[in-house]
Amino acid sequence: MTSEIDRDMKNRPSWRKPVGMILILLLILLWCGIAVTLIDQLSDLNFWLQLPVYVILGIAWIFPIKPLLRWMNRGSLRHLPENKGNGASDET
Repeated sequence: MTSEIDRDMKNRPSWRKPVGMILILLLILLWCGIAVTLIDQLSDLNFWLQLPVYVILGIAWIFPIKPLLRWMNRGSLRHLPENKGNGASDET
């Protein structure tokens, strides 16, 4: 009986995923606004001075998203330690 309840709980869709997707879209929109404002101010500079800014802005948006993705999948914002040494794995 409890295995059926456990199976039903695992098959239920989580509310965290749709909320997380909306938050990701909002974060990307916010990041785009920040990037456009910054790029607009730097548009008079030489290309070689602009290039590092483009590269940093193009990569840095991932870091605020990582904890949100972790929360969507695990329900926790912190990184949970993996089970090492016992051969068990969360991946299936």
